[in-house]
Amino acid sequence: MYKPLWRACRAAAIALSVVAAFGIAVKAQTPKDVLVVGHVAELQTLDPAQAVTISDFRILSNIYEGLVRYKDASLDVEPGLATSWTVSPDGKTYTFKLREGVKFQDGSPFNSASVKFDIDRVIDKNHPYNHTGPFPFVFLLGPIASVDAPDPSTVIIHLKNPYAPMLTMLASAIGGLTGVSPDAVKKYDKEFARHGGGTGPFTFTIWEAGQRFVLERNENYWGPKPKLKALVFRPIIDENARVSEMQTGGTDLTIEVPPDNVATFKADPGKFTYYEQPGPHLWYLLLNTEEKPFDDKRVRQAANYAINKEAMADQILKGTATPAAGPTPPAFTWAHDPNLKPYPYDPAKAKQLLAEAGYPNGVDVTFYVTESGSGMLSPQLMGTAIQADLAAVGIRAKIETYEWNTFLGKILPGMKGKANMAELSFMSQDPDMHPSLTLRTDSAINSGRYKNKEVDKLLTEGRTESDTVKRAEIYKKFQDIVYDDAPWVFIVNWKQNAVSGANVKGFRLHPSFTTRLWEVWKE
Repeated sequence: MYKPLWRACRAAAIALSVVAAFGIAVKAQTPKDVLVVGHVAELQTLDPAQAVTISDFRILSNIYEGLVRYKDASLDVEPGLATSWTVSPDGKTYTFKLREGVKFQDGSPFNSASVKFDIDRVIDKNHPYNHTGPFPFVFLLGPIASVDAPDPSTVIIHLKNPYAPMLTMLASAIGGLTGVSPDAVKKYDKEFARHGGGTGPFTFTIWEAGQRFVLERNENYWGPKPKLKALVFRPIIDENARVSEMQTGGTDLTIEVPPDNVATFKADPGKFTYYEQPGPHLWYLLLNTEEKPFDDKRVRQAANYAINKEAMADQILKGTATPAAGPTPPAFTWAHDPNLKPYPYDPAKAKQLLAEAGYPNGVDVTFYVTESGSGMLSPQLMGTAIQADLAAVGIRAKIETYEWNTFLGKILPGMKGKANMAELSFMSQDPDMHPSLTLRTDSAINSGRYKNKEVDKLLTEGRTESDTVKRAEIYKKFQDIVYDDAPWVFIVNWKQNAVSGANVKGFRLHPSFTTRLWEVWKE
């Protein structure tokens, strides 16, 4: 453990806290071989098979690796822990040749037996370590039937049905579950989520809840060693505090710059570097389609007409986002339907639909808003603006605000329909990913309780069709139905951003929305 580095980071953070408290404009210095990151939320888990938020995956992607990974600046796939692979003609068998000589951070060997253990742990309810879950996103890896390990460097994954996004999902952050140390799982059992263990360029050392999460360089990493000795993620939930820490030198890098502060950082290139990267993002309102008033499509459509998305994108988000037109972000150029246009801002139409649905005098709803969270932009400011637009047409939304992890607990399974509406965002790597998680009737995290047999059918067809042109047509049909059915209020598509000190080099945003910090250094 790099105790001197840790003490230096802690001392710098304490000094900055004192400086901020007294309003002294002094720039502190973080250690040159340590990168301090202003993070939007507290970490939830160190188990990539349990993680559900991009804020967690931004950290975990530096600890874990999958069989394949995304190329730089692309969602195209390249070798990772596997050096090559073949797919059977029927699309149901994937054979991977594994990289040899790789060890987990605890010193145990990575091989086909470890991959089989990792996948069996999450798909086999009778596996001795299946109880270390739950594993809510694991189905994104596809309908896996079984895994064979015929020799130490070969692993074969058998699918029940063809699954078009298979390699894309294995390259995503959830694919990191194939690089989990079986020895670590056996050692920590259900506590593995607090300890972790992968093959990646950094290894976990310290988790101080609400304060910092520390990764240190994996000196035995199989690939090029990171230039930095350590990463320190500081959960700074308040937007203004994140900006202040960046400006005073308490952090070296902040991902998700509040819209009001983008111009400030851009205006000082000698001190800061600003980054922007489009990606498949959607900010939306989850609607509870099982309970009144949003069990009626007309009310859901009314909510879409009631919100001035242009004003929100231009005035609140300062041009860092564009109005959204449906469930498939335009960044998926091959699958997005360009003919769909955002619901226009039409308060009169919204009032008419409410009246037709039996609410001529309006309706009261509960609206969950989060304090922060990855991809949530300025959630409280946006929530207040949405509340005002809805009130103008008669949808009286009572806001309840929660910190991110509590908020997730309110909307994920276990929520009993208390909230009619909640803010959400998603960043996905395939057009199947988020709809299959949240709009399929049988999905465990279909928090809006949306049910549509045709949507279920199209999602099944989309994930089993290997021809991209045919697959695109399926998703366009899906978008048309969901646009009209309006299980969500489609708000904006965001261009992800970040800011670093000008002395930070080698950092790049990635369209997968994860952060690759092993190539970063400081001058």
